[in-house]
Amino acid sequence: MDDRIATNMRNWDERVADHVVAYDAEAFADDPHAVGVGVEAEVLRPHLPGGSLDGLDVVHLQCHIGTDTISLARRGARVVGTDLSGEAVTTARRLAARAGLPDVSFVQTTNEDAPDALGREFDVVLTSVGVLTWLADLRPWAQAVARLLRPGGVFLVHDAHPTMSALQHDRDDDLLVLGEPYFSDGGPRRFDDGTTYASGTRMQNAVTYQWTHDLGEVVGAVLQAGLRIVAFQEHRSIPWKALPSLVPGDRGWELPEGSAECPLMFSLVARRA
Repeated sequence: MDDRIATNMRNWDERVADHVVAYDAEAFADDPHAVGVGVEAEVLRPHLPGGSLDGLDVVHLQCHIGTDTISLARRGARVVGTDLSGEAVTTARRLAARAGLPDVSFVQTTNEDAPDALGREFDVVLTSVGVLTWLADLRPWAQAVARLLRPGGVFLVHDAHPTMSALQHDRDDDLLVLGEPYFSDGGPRRFDDGTTYASGTRMQNAVTYQWTHDLGEVVGAVLQAGLRIVAFQEHRSIPWKALPSLVPGDRGWELPEGSAECPLMFSLVARRA
């Protein structure tokens, strides 16, 4: 494993305990009516048989502690979650058992190794929100997605828009100003923040590495893997307060009315021939 990826894995292992609390994950597991992944399900619906996940085989890549994986199961899918972090996978299994979903399974694996680790194909491959920045190279990621899909199967990636990620994030006004690289340069940025975004706990494994991926790189990787893009959307809302100027909206955090606009999230749906 790349040393930088191993460093990230140790960081994510250490985040798990705080994220269970921050996401109120045990209460989520206890409520049989609690479901997330609303935007993802809405975007996927036109591309699914009968407009539903019910009865479909789904693999959720980079599932973290599995709350969205549980949501997919509650929407009727037969679902497997995968994640690099062993602590996350262990916790996800515990939460699924607590939720009374013994058929939901979780496997510790990288995206690239997932086709071999799982050994089967799926109707839907899904990955969402804050995932691409942790990947050094999108080409093997997209190739693994193609291998995981059955013929006719669909893939959804729903993530922060590269334009939003390139904005200055520490402004005290409503201006949208580019302050970070937009285009991929192949190298990672090193962070030593010391805390997880969900709490103020100081972590021992504080260092992380993150990669910039522009929209052309994302689209190109999917196309080069042999998938056919059937839908693409840019979204005005985002699930977390990514910029100081964002305000609560119907679908998450949004730019204030009357301010300059830019896309905050994007979603891409592709199909295997």
